[in-house]
Amino acid sequence: MANYIDGKAIAANLRAEVKDEVEKIKALGHTPKLAVLLVGDDPASVLYARSKEKSAANVGIAFELYHMPGNTAEEEVLALIEKLNKDEAVHGIMVELPVPAHISKEKVMEQIDPLKDVDGVHPLNRGYLVAGRPSLIPATPQSCIIMLERSGIDLRGKRVVLVGRGETVGKPLFFLLLQKNATVTVCHTGTKDLAKEVKGGEIVIAAAGRAGLITKEMVAPGSIVIDAGINEVEGRIVGDVLTEEVAEVASMISPVPGGVGSCTTVLIFKNVIEGLKMQKGL
Repeated sequence: MANYIDGKAIAANLRAEVKDEVEKIKALGHTPKLAVLLVGDDPASVLYARSKEKSAANVGIAFELYHMPGNTAEEEVLALIEKLNKDEAVHGIMVELPVPAHISKEKVMEQIDPLKDVDGVHPLNRGYLVAGRPSLIPATPQSCIIMLERSGIDLRGKRVVLVGRGETVGKPLFFLLLQKNATVTVCHTGTKDLAKEVKGGEIVIAAAGRAGLITKEMVAPGSIVIDAGINEVEGRIVGDVLTEEVAEVASMISPVPGGVGSCTTVLIFKNVIEGLKMQKGL
């Protein structure tokens, strides 16, 4: 029976580290600040934004929410981002998604100063990640790596099967795994004989966004399974892995909820600190 990786405990340790880092930076005369833009009233986005505000207060990071009406013109959103880019008191900028249909997500993401791009979505940050250069990295891929490393897993030379090739998790995670010297196979929902590919992994990371995709029969005995999927099924949040049955054959497994997602908000705050250091030359 698998040991469950406790994402909440790992997140608590990360939070303590971030809080300590914030205190050190404040002692140098800087107060880290995150600005969040929310356009419209998508219920999940409103919830996420308010949750970040509360979490920011817990680690000592200043927070400002810019809540704009759903019919706000694209030009106004871009102008606000540019204003925040120039504001030296703001060290991180984040746009809650989705944005209304009349606003280009790509234009919005590209407008953010790469040094303030705490979501790691600007093309420059993506390019730096591919090149292995210092950059701001998306929180969910970071979380997958941290969950493994803080569970005592050395990724060097490990056969990792990554199921998912999305822009948010799969692609950036692929390059992070390569930086850790893992041997990575990338699969997706269109892969022929997915079960055979998954079976070859010492570590399996599911990030395809399809509930119940990874089953007990697909996983090699003793493997480590990280579930980075988020799906809503009948009002419940579930991952891509059938956790209880896969736990019967895996050696370690991260659940949903209580796994990868537990660390994502604190890692956004970590990016605020990293961005501040790059902006101020610390």
